[in-house]
Amino acid sequence: MNVVILAAGMGKRMQSDLPKVLHALAGKPLLSHVIDTARSLSPTRCCVIYGHGGDAVPSRLAADDLQFVLQQPQLGTGHAVMQALPCLDDSQPTLVLYGDVPLTSAMTLRTLAERAGSDRLAVLTVEFDDPTGYGRIVRDNGRIVRIVEQKDANESERAIREVNTGILIAPTRALKSWLARLSNDNAQKEYYLTDIIAMAVKDGVAVESAQPAHAWETLGVNSKVQLAELERIHQRNVAHALLERGVTLADPARIDVRGELVCGRDVEIDVGCVFEGRVELADGVKIGAHCVLRNAQVGKGTAIKPFSHIEEASIGSAAQIGPYARLRPGTALGDEVHVGNFVEVKNSSFGAQSKANHLAYVGDATVGARVNIGAGAITCNYDGANKHRTVIGDDAFIGSDTQLVAPVTVGRGATLGAGTTLTKDAPPDALTVSRAKQVTIAGWQRPAKPRKQD
Repeated sequence: MNVVILAAGMGKRMQSDLPKVLHALAGKPLLSHVIDTARSLSPTRCCVIYGHGGDAVPSRLAADDLQFVLQQPQLGTGHAVMQALPCLDDSQPTLVLYGDVPLTSAMTLRTLAERAGSDRLAVLTVEFDDPTGYGRIVRDNGRIVRIVEQKDANESERAIREVNTGILIAPTRALKSWLARLSNDNAQKEYYLTDIIAMAVKDGVAVESAQPAHAWETLGVNSKVQLAELERIHQRNVAHALLERGVTLADPARIDVRGELVCGRDVEIDVGCVFEGRVELADGVKIGAHCVLRNAQVGKGTAIKPFSHIEEASIGSAAQIGPYARLRPGTALGDEVHVGNFVEVKNSSFGAQSKANHLAYVGDATVGARVNIGAGAITCNYDGANKHRTVIGDDAFIGSDTQLVAPVTVGRGATLGAGTTLTKDAPPDALTVSRAKQVTIAGWQRPAKPRKQD
């Protein structure tokens, strides 16, 4: 099929300079959700109609399989689809979607396409208890004969609960003919795409309908309030899917997945966690409260303790991370590694069973196996212009409050005494200490503030 996505609206109620379809739901633009769904249908061609925001939409979402066409000025949905006509394959039906309706499922759209076949027009409809604002589906003996917009409907028509979602599919050659006959003789002085329904009936083309599995599939975004409501619906759906796959969620209402979360068996996730990009949690992983993981892989049986932040990092099996740990991009930790509270690791690797249990910074370092890094230890990796690497051999012991001034190497089995500032390589299997001589000054008096005069 052809797919046309209407994404030219201003979104005045969003109170934002950002084009409405670029506002994020679950970490990606509304329009990206619609494009991803369209791609799952394997369309022959996919055309996005943009308008407000200039080139912000095509520059943000440009791809080889998408065609972007400017609608200027915006004269209604019918006028928007007219802009796509040169892009369409006449031999295939055309599906019309909306860039601000992000939750429509591919299954619903496949059902709609099946109802249309190759020679019928099919409309996605839904029933609302309060249909205010929607175009009403007018039927005669059960068959759809036309759609009337809210502002043009009479009292009896406004009482109809079945409404038009705007999503439809039609034979492309017939669609082109109907669009050419559209008029803007209505309250809005716009060219309504919905007017083609009555034209199809007049031309003897059958008009079918399909309904989504869930009404929320048809909901659009016109304000930040509606965006927040759809975010909660989406996150609820994600949480439900995780529960069905055996993941334990302390509270399904307090998890945010802004990307793809892949979980093994017996994974447990506490409240307030955020997952962004692609995150993989192996069997038995436990994520403590209020953690943020972005593009990360966590090995079997590892525990991520509360308030830890992990980004572009990989962690081996049976590791202990946090609480309050930060793993920055380029971090790769082996099995049974411990990274404790207020430890930051960046662009570094740790061999199996190494530990940095508290108050340390390890950046641009290669740390071997079974290394112990004491409290307050840091790698001094930046000289103000360039980054340099620190190498720590297996079984080394780094004493507390040690500074390793890179580039520097600590040999296998070496020990650095507490308070050492290491500027030269430390040999293996030896103690290296660098500290000032301790001096006691007898009779020294601490300075005191002058007494106030009476």
